[in-house]
Amino acid sequence: MVYDDRCCAELAVTRYPLGGNVQFQVGDKVIYPNHGLGVVERIETKTILGTTCGFYSLRMTSSDTIVLVPVDNVEAVGLRHAIADHQVKKLFTLLGNGKIDNHQNWKGRFKDNSDKMRTGSIEDVIDVLKSLNHLSKSKNLSFREKRMLDRAKFLVVSEISEVMGEPNEAIQGRVEKALDRCLANRARQLARAKAAKPRPAKASTPTTSQPARAS
Repeated sequence: MVYDDRCCAELAVTRYPLGGNVQFQVGDKVIYPNHGLGVVERIETKTILGTTCGFYSLRMTSSDTIVLVPVDNVEAVGLRHAIADHQVKKLFTLLGNGKIDNHQNWKGRFKDNSDKMRTGSIEDVIDVLKSLNHLSKSKNLSFREKRMLDRAKFLVVSEISEVMGEPNEAIQGRVEKALDRCLANRARQLARAKAAKPRPAKASTPTTSQPARAS
């Protein structure tokens, strides 16, 4: 059975005939981790290597390409709805709050950031964006980390732009200002923490007694 646009538009959370719960409708805006925003064009069945299963057919807005996501694999790949417009203010607060993950070890940092980029959570992508943006101010990033920084910024800007209905350039300017605010807030937090740290007491210098003079 193949679902076309007419019957798929009526699906919300319905038991799909081939297993899995259909969580999206045709026309829904969704986020595919590490790829960005797409629109569900069809919900259909395909037979691949002798196995028949259901797929979401997504048209990715940034590249105008089609991506097929198995219905049963939605949770595993982290496919989710795009954020709602009332969540945008919270995201800008998160962008500028000064809280930055600081990893000294390159290997551990790259692994943690790669894992976050794959979750599909925009909050995790913002963590990566803040961390790498902060790091880029003090050292040259490796090619892979520079590419990850650019990707994280693209994913944040494109999703907010789509939700707000504003051009990417305008949202990118707001994101850049929020990142500058994040660095300033972090510097203030570190300065306050340093000022609040108790100073070690100075060791008292022992007095040496002078020998008594003979009269």
